[in-house]
Amino acid sequence: MTTVNNKVMLRGLLSVTFVAALGFNSSAQEKNWQNLDLKTDSTFGVSTEKAYKELLKGKKSKQVLVGVLDGGVDTKHEDLSRIIWVNKKEIAGNGKDDDKNGYIDDVNGWNFLGSAKGSVEQETLELTRIIRRDKAKFQGLTAETVQPADSAAFKVYQSALAEYDEKTAEAKTVVQNINGFKQVLDGIVTKIGKENPTAADFQAFKAEAGPESQLKNMMASQLQNTTFKEFYDSQIVKGLDHYNDQLKYNLNLDFDPRPELVGDNYADSNERNYGVNDVKGPDASHGTHVSGIIAADRTNAIGIMGVADNVRIMGVRAVPNGDERDKDVANSIRYAVANGVKVINMSFGKGYSWDKKSVDDAVKYAMSKDVLIVQAAGNDNKNLDINKSFPDRRYEGGGIADAYLVVGASGPKDDNTLKANFSNYGKTTVDVFAPGVQIYSTTPESKYEAFNGTSMAAPVVAGIAALIREYYPKLSALKVKEIIMKSVVKVNHNVNLEGEDGTSTSVPFSDLCITGGVVNAYDALKLAATYK
Repeated sequence: MTTVNNKVMLRGLLSVTFVAALGFNSSAQEKNWQNLDLKTDSTFGVSTEKAYKELLKGKKSKQVLVGVLDGGVDTKHEDLSRIIWVNKKEIAGNGKDDDKNGYIDDVNGWNFLGSAKGSVEQETLELTRIIRRDKAKFQGLTAETVQPADSAAFKVYQSALAEYDEKTAEAKTVVQNINGFKQVLDGIVTKIGKENPTAADFQAFKAEAGPESQLKNMMASQLQNTTFKEFYDSQIVKGLDHYNDQLKYNLNLDFDPRPELVGDNYADSNERNYGVNDVKGPDASHGTHVSGIIAADRTNAIGIMGVADNVRIMGVRAVPNGDERDKDVANSIRYAVANGVKVINMSFGKGYSWDKKSVDDAVKYAMSKDVLIVQAAGNDNKNLDINKSFPDRRYEGGGIADAYLVVGASGPKDDNTLKANFSNYGKTTVDVFAPGVQIYSTTPESKYEAFNGTSMAAPVVAGIAALIREYYPKLSALKVKEIIMKSVVKVNHNVNLEGEDGTSTSVPFSDLCITGGVVNAYDALKLAATYK
């Protein structure tokens, strides 16, 4: 899963002395900042609260069903339980397919990553699967010796193989570096003599010259707005877990959990009726977080407030800790649409596609049923005008999905840091930007946490789309997209764009997306009121 939250922000670690490269954000941030207003709150949110106060008060709305295609949703979370979709045509727990849709006991949604035997948690990357599939066919061949009919597939195989080698080397290096960093840090903590030292403890520590001295100063700075335990768990522990998991699962050519846990024929993209009704799965942190951003209960005076106030969330599990499979994505879209969703959120993506046509066909089905799809742009700081990313609204063979929005991530300040440094971009491929930095939302077991990512920006837009469809239900998906794009707050200044070599250039924000702006709920609703 190329979704990004805090645990993948360690990618930039280059040496044990460069703590700043961990990507750790220790600055305090308003927990509801994405819903605030730039003019009244001096925070570049999307003016949701202003919209409720000035535009929506006393108005009636029509309930909208939103499909969250993700890694799972905790349906019992205190801030989500009231807004979870319930399939009224299904009798819970009777082991029958009451509504005859091919899915037994699908009361809150469906999980395409499991069976009665359990659910897939860890998975390989798509590039790993392509190498495993094509290795016997292409090993030893060159562009000159491969059969002409296979040349396109051979190029994909070569690209996947080169990226596989690069990612494997990077993961091994980062694991080594984090372990080195950890060793020095653990040594300092032992000398300090406290399990959870403070910034003051690090400042008072008499360090030896070299790594200890550098790390001392960096930790004293990092701990100004967080605890040592929070830093250690989110950066050291989760960082090691992330890169070790890459080596053990994502990049392991011998790892394949699907036959045992799912039991479908993956080669058959037309197969529909597999999976299990457990929409939470083994790791629902990401999907639960996304769901809260869209529609966390605004009436219960606890937790957080979602963007939309009259929504039901349908959880459809298709995204493991690794890359999602095209067959599951296609079936998830079809399932959600067939069961009445009007907005789909897809906070995932990958660099290779196994069967793009199957996803294209599912997207076409969604378009035919007046469904708006919102997709995260991705978190590799890449230009999507140049670099491929899947799913892709551009159909294989030509054509494009019109009611489909691609979303980049922005930060809270209207300055040169507005573009999130991890966010993908594209003047012709990314539509809009939305808040995606330190977004505080729901996580499993009725907890809350702040995550970073375009994965967080997309549900802000999905929430706005749902809000428009609530209060203006006659508007088509295409009109809702048009309204969202026309009502962005234009950014008329330059922002920082970091290069792969670590250098930063200043570019017009208008070069980063089609609209050149950040979405705004208030302006979108005002514009929607003028449509017929």
